[in-house]
Amino acid sequence: MNWISRYTHWLHTMWPAGTVEKLPDAREDGSTAVPGVRIVGDLTGIPLLKFSSDTGARAVNAILAEPDFVRSRGTDPEVFDLAIVGAGVSGIAAAIQAKKAGLTFQVFEATEVFATVANFPKGKPIYTYPTDMTPEGDLQFKPQVHPKEELLETLEKTRKAAGVEPTFARIERIERKGGALLLHHGDKKTVTKARRAIVAIGRSGNHRKLGVPGENLDKVFNRLYDPKEFVGKQVLVVGGGDSALETAIALGTAGAHVMLSYRKKEFARPKAENVEKIRMLEKNPRADVAVEHPTSERVTTSTGTFMKVAGEHPPGSVRLAMATQVVRVEEKRVLMKDETGAETAIANDVVFTMLGREAPLEFFRRSGIPIRGEWKPATYLAFAAFFVFCVFLYNWKAGGTVNQYFQRHHLFPYNVPSLIERIGGGVAQAARTPRTWTGTLALSLQEPGFYYSLAYCTAVLLFGIRRVRRRRTPYVARQTITLTAIQWIPLFLLPYLLLPWLGHNGVFDHGFGKTFADNLFPAANYGQGREYWRAFGLILAWPLFIWNVFSSKPMLWWLAIAFVQTFVVIPLIIRKWGKGAYCGWICSCGALAETMGDAHRQKMPHGPLWNRMNMVGQAVLAAAFVLFFARAISWTWPNTGLGRACEKLFSALLSSWSLAGVELNYYHLVDIFLAGIIGVGMYFWFSGRVWCRFACPLAALMHVYTRFSRFRIFAEKSKCISCNVCTSVCHQGIDIMNFANKGLPMEDPECVRCSACVQSCPTGVLAFGRYDGKGLPVLDRVPASLVRLKEAKT
Repeated sequence: MNWISRYTHWLHTMWPAGTVEKLPDAREDGSTAVPGVRIVGDLTGIPLLKFSSDTGARAVNAILAEPDFVRSRGTDPEVFDLAIVGAGVSGIAAAIQAKKAGLTFQVFEATEVFATVANFPKGKPIYTYPTDMTPEGDLQFKPQVHPKEELLETLEKTRKAAGVEPTFARIERIERKGGALLLHHGDKKTVTKARRAIVAIGRSGNHRKLGVPGENLDKVFNRLYDPKEFVGKQVLVVGGGDSALETAIALGTAGAHVMLSYRKKEFARPKAENVEKIRMLEKNPRADVAVEHPTSERVTTSTGTFMKVAGEHPPGSVRLAMATQVVRVEEKRVLMKDETGAETAIANDVVFTMLGREAPLEFFRRSGIPIRGEWKPATYLAFAAFFVFCVFLYNWKAGGTVNQYFQRHHLFPYNVPSLIERIGGGVAQAARTPRTWTGTLALSLQEPGFYYSLAYCTAVLLFGIRRVRRRRTPYVARQTITLTAIQWIPLFLLPYLLLPWLGHNGVFDHGFGKTFADNLFPAANYGQGREYWRAFGLILAWPLFIWNVFSSKPMLWWLAIAFVQTFVVIPLIIRKWGKGAYCGWICSCGALAETMGDAHRQKMPHGPLWNRMNMVGQAVLAAAFVLFFARAISWTWPNTGLGRACEKLFSALLSSWSLAGVELNYYHLVDIFLAGIIGVGMYFWFSGRVWCRFACPLAALMHVYTRFSRFRIFAEKSKCISCNVCTSVCHQGIDIMNFANKGLPMEDPECVRCSACVQSCPTGVLAFGRYDGKGLPVLDRVPASLVRLKEAKT
């Protein structure tokens, strides 16, 4: 089965598979479920310096406007007016505003002031976006690019000028007791009382320190962004957990010369596969290893085959230094000691201290502040109720037991004719004549599919309007208008109104009209008199829409159309514009996902397991091909043993196989359950692209086509702040950040060109484009990034 593993790797698992850390549940003004506690900074969702400063100052102003705070202010000298946890940009901005307002306050910091900025690589340009924004308060930024060191110096001058001095202490949790907030310190003894608290600890949490001289040098980091930057460098990685090993693996495979120092003789905490990889690299610097899923995207990074696009490099090396400790860090070397106490100096260019961290979410859980996306009993109940509704809906729509019950008892919509007759008058008379628009509509009103399609189209329209207003880019506007027009015209008005009306008025009774209709919409003894529903196949290609190909007798026109769509047109547009040219601009499944699903795209699961689940679609695609070949053989040799066997296989696999009353055939399992019940039933809990990503057979085929596409999402690495917003909003589960922060073009075949990553990027890192015939990047002309759109105007 090695070929399956190789195929899976080539198609899906070679790409980075980082996950997205969740955020605490805070309202738009930063207030939380714990009265008096507000959250500011990048934990509110926008990791930009200006927004961090703005949220910190605004939080203080909001507190000053609270009537009960004004009444209690200064009544107890042992209780601070305000406690601020975290001395980053947002925390210091809040402190400056509190100082200005004359509040009694204290700022607590566990590691160092402005730690996030300090931990950026040396000389990294930092962009103060949005350039036209002026934050609330006195912590301001120049509207230009700053080197890290210059920005830190400016921030420190502002802090000191305001007279803000933090207290270095770790706050473990916040507790509401009576009218005060109790801040419990890490020493388990000290408790600070405050009337209000602002939490500004940032997403990265508190990193543990070495506690040795030289640790604050610019060459010491506790987060790895792009291992390619350290090719040929002498690197020391300190730590014995998964993050330390993954950092060493990433650096070693990228061409750095790595020494991994751990204070114990043997590894005890890391995963066995990470230990195996590090041992392999120690023996062979060219060993085929990768970091598919980093332990934490806030600490280390993915590496693997996808990085080869950056070019070849000399091999690196990995050396293990067990039972050693760092004594001192100097500019050109590091002093180490072994278990005997003997000291050794090693040449060194950079140090990564991967000693672990306290992720910020644990602080919020201890403090009783809920985390977004963590399910509660009410969440399970709501999901189950909606799922049951979807089972009912698709059973009613698709001719199941519910539908049959409704027919037998003349329930909706099978009672529509009698309802129209009760109306009487001209309406009833017109409804009796199919040649009129009213008569044509009256016949469509008797079909469950009509109401489903109408509801579907209406949702696309209404949620599409909301999406355009929310995203505000020319790309989203054009995409949404196109999706809505396709959904309403060829997929609703054409099969349910226009074509039937033309048929009832004799257009398809003679000449070419009859030839056209006989070949595409055969006569039927139900509904409108012809199978106009087959018009769906004009937009929905095989094997997404199977019924024009899997017919009882070969329908040559539809077979030709399906062949041209699936094997000519779609490969050509994918070659130039990527899979999203169909999934994101044409397909009806994509239409609902991009509109109604727009507000839920961040709910798509990420990680290695889910990347492997992408292969479900390949299994469905294989089943579709088995059905096709069985159908083709049964058509070609109908009177042979092989033909009859294929006919039997086709019928069973398509619609009749079942086990203990459970339908296990393609129609019920794929068309109804996966595409319908699962696809729509999970919209509000797992995003709108569950069907599209995991099980759609057409998408599975397009994934193969996309591996040969020229389409890419290009990244301007210097702007990337590794905030992970791009990955978090991808409803196809792509780890976009691990391409962007290395300056690599994103080429994961799952991309549907929705533009959420491009539009949401706070610094304008990303842009749609493709390689031209000479292999040079060509960016799209339709703007998809708000930041780049503003930059182009200035």
